[in-house]
Amino acid sequence: MSKIKHFIHKVSSSTSSKRNSLRSNTSGEAGDAPRHQNIIDFVGTDGGSPPPDGGSYHPHGRRRDRSLSLTEEKALRSEAREAAEEKERQKLNAEKKKAYDEDPLKDNYGDRPFTNQKSERKSEQIAKLSHEDAGRQIVFKARVHHARAMSKHIHFLVLRQSAETIQGVVTESETISPNMVLWAESIPHESFVWVEGVLQIPQNEQNEVKSSSVHDVEVKIEKLYLVSAPTVVLPFRVEEVSHPVTGLENTGPQQAKVGQNTLFTNRTLDLRTPASQSVFRIVSGVTKLFREFLDHEGFIEIQSSKLQPSATESGAAVFKVDYFRRPAYLAQSPQFAKQMCIAGDMGRVYEIGPVFRAENSNTHRHLTEYTGLDLEMEIDNHYHEVMNTLDKLFLHIFRGLYRDFRGEIETVKLRHPHEDLLFLDETLCLPYAEGVQLLIDSGWIEEDGSQPNPKKDLSTKGEQALGRLIRENYNTDYYILDKMPTKERPFYTMPDEENPEVCNSFDFFVRGEEVLSGGQRIHYPQLLEKRLEENGIDVSGMIDYVNSFRWGCPPHGGGGIGLERVVMLVLKLGDVRWASLFPRDPRSFPHQDDLVGASTAAASSLILHGPESKTHQTMGVTVQMPPLENLVAAYGDATNTSWLDPFWEVWRDPKTGAAVGYVEDNGFGIAFGDPLCEPKQMSRVIRSYLHYIQDEKKLKPIWSCVDQTCERILADELGWSAVSAVGEERFNPTEVEPEKNDKTVRRKVHRAEREGVKIIEVDGEVDKHTQELINIRLADWEAHRKGTQVHLTGLRPFDDPKHRKYFYAKDANGTICALLVLAQLAPAHGFQIKWALEFPEAPSGAIEYILTHVIKKMGEVGVRSATFGAGATSKLERADNIGGFRVIALEKTYNGLMRAFPAFSSKTDFRSKFGVHLEPLYICFPKGGMGMKGIEAVMNVLQRPK
Repeated sequence: MSKIKHFIHKVSSSTSSKRNSLRSNTSGEAGDAPRHQNIIDFVGTDGGSPPPDGGSYHPHGRRRDRSLSLTEEKALRSEAREAAEEKERQKLNAEKKKAYDEDPLKDNYGDRPFTNQKSERKSEQIAKLSHEDAGRQIVFKARVHHARAMSKHIHFLVLRQSAETIQGVVTESETISPNMVLWAESIPHESFVWVEGVLQIPQNEQNEVKSSSVHDVEVKIEKLYLVSAPTVVLPFRVEEVSHPVTGLENTGPQQAKVGQNTLFTNRTLDLRTPASQSVFRIVSGVTKLFREFLDHEGFIEIQSSKLQPSATESGAAVFKVDYFRRPAYLAQSPQFAKQMCIAGDMGRVYEIGPVFRAENSNTHRHLTEYTGLDLEMEIDNHYHEVMNTLDKLFLHIFRGLYRDFRGEIETVKLRHPHEDLLFLDETLCLPYAEGVQLLIDSGWIEEDGSQPNPKKDLSTKGEQALGRLIRENYNTDYYILDKMPTKERPFYTMPDEENPEVCNSFDFFVRGEEVLSGGQRIHYPQLLEKRLEENGIDVSGMIDYVNSFRWGCPPHGGGGIGLERVVMLVLKLGDVRWASLFPRDPRSFPHQDDLVGASTAAASSLILHGPESKTHQTMGVTVQMPPLENLVAAYGDATNTSWLDPFWEVWRDPKTGAAVGYVEDNGFGIAFGDPLCEPKQMSRVIRSYLHYIQDEKKLKPIWSCVDQTCERILADELGWSAVSAVGEERFNPTEVEPEKNDKTVRRKVHRAEREGVKIIEVDGEVDKHTQELINIRLADWEAHRKGTQVHLTGLRPFDDPKHRKYFYAKDANGTICALLVLAQLAPAHGFQIKWALEFPEAPSGAIEYILTHVIKKMGEVGVRSATFGAGATSKLERADNIGGFRVIALEKTYNGLMRAFPAFSSKTDFRSKFGVHLEPLYICFPKGGMGMKGIEAVMNVLQRPK
């Protein structure tokens, strides 16, 4: 906790100072009355009483005999414009309603609210449709997955039902009016619709539809009704994240460019994707096959309590809860309950239920809550009876999955490419020591330089290396290691009779990672109590468990399987969270004392203060605009931090206080980054800004480096074109380990350490003397730069210190050799590594050392999102509303820029060592508004001195 508080000191203090300044600006005591006594002179009253001097009030509450300020004039123009836009919307809606009301075929389309009326019409499933169904009527409900208009007479819809998709065609005919085709075009993506039509063979040369899972039949739509539609801009389209990761052309940014954080933040939307639908059908299939096998083998399913009176198993990794003012614990596993059932003569038992582990493990394979598949059984002669039963269970599950869920597995492969699991008819079983020897013989060493030890557990990397060796030597991804080291097993594990250093325990592995740990349990009460004492566990805290053995218990054993981990490894998902419906890990539910929690608290006090915001308080005729620095910390991403540079002009919205940063160049108004505003206000703020740029400034707008939400508004609502050529270089500090994952980084970090480089973390603002020393080194750095520089901001590290965190490094002589500055972003985005500079004559590895140190520091305190800023992608791709020829022309220009400015790609290459992934950013422009002059203007902005 002290680490966290120390790290976020400046965040919390800036929040406090912000609140205090806000309080002084928005609330007054009696003594403050003179400061506001002129309000009545400018603001009218509901009663309409005349002004004291006999003048008249303006309709908006202002004196008619006083000239308006620029802010008031802008507000009036904005109100007038919005009134005109609203009038135009009402006119358009009235025209649409009139066209619908006058359409003689209107009963075939339109809104279909849910009414709870009984009907004989039942929705069909599309999964098993084929060409044999051509010609028959069909009724079904689905979501609009994708849409494209071929002409004003024909419109195609890809309709999605769970994981399956089918093409629908709306064609103008005797029963389909032109207005129905037009209405079908207006249905938003992800809308829920009711469809009635006739199945037909696709009307193309191939007689098949490649863009849907149902290939050989399509629906000729006769009736189409809208049941439910999205009311907000979607963070991403399900159709976008449903494509294969590779192999797509001319379809715009691919699934891999929608970051994992975005998908998990909007999990419900991600669950709609065919891949997620398939994953959770497979999850369900695993539990079904698990039950099926064990029921056949005579096991009884149990449901044990998850509230325990004592810390189960080791007493360490458990969650403590308040049980009516008495301590209780969430069960770490059903282990004790299973054993007590065996002592209760239930013979063979199994359970499927939640398991809670309070382990602070932020890895790809750990969750704090997961579903356990556990079993326990009596032993007749040898503990291998348990191992063999579990082995048969796994083989039953594997065979069942590839037999019954082949379609789902192939769908998952589109998003998570992988090969089928290799497994043998007779499972490979090696003694643990023999497996370790395989590693030693191969020359593999642990990361600390030591050899694997047969008396200790292997590291995760060691397990994975052994998995690769076994696949190469035995052609299997599934195997068992037996006779595990006793010191690494729980206290209740039965030791080997001949060699007490090993025990009657085994681990099962899939693709080099453990999926089950099990073995024989101690059933002798004296030995059990001795083991409890050796492990420092109080017998009185688990007296019911111990008594079960004192009263006589048969020999028994069992094992526990992590459901999500098995699915992750079989399908090679890469992260166990993909197999968990709503994953819980150590970073879930951030506390106010966590860095992320503190950022959230800070943001909550920085809500926009315009008239349309919930925190607005009237202060006379003007609105107190929140400082730009605070808006960046509340709503911003990396690009927005550039706006603090004096180089940028910043437009402020008088209605909300929102901000947009832009630069004028060659007749263009070029904005970079999303508007700083509440998400629900973004559409209106965008329109207001564009009115200002186009109508008042008379500039041609271009909007660069915006995320998908902003791009959606510009493309869908305003019809703008969009391409993607840059991406936010995002990473998760809790998962990234650059020192371990990249040999070059590891080598350079060690070299910097050997040469005596020391890292200093600044607590608060940088003192004046240190600033002077750093400024000298910054001048050295700039003097050594060569070639044309491409950037959005100048080198101004000490601007906005309240939202910065500073680290610098000194060499063995005490000379500052590197600097790293973190900038606070919106809570969802975390922090930006705003500057990471290695100064001239710095020891080799200084920059890698300070980066690794800060990334590790962020991970330790729970920062789950950070960014280096925007980086160039390998190629330009189209996104929306742009034709192929224009894309080709822009791509040629982009490739030329990459050759002319190699720094674009070199930065991205260097940052890739630190685990970054690119989240797409977009360049948006009105149709036809991005010719060579527009490209030149954008490049001028990037190259101009700052």
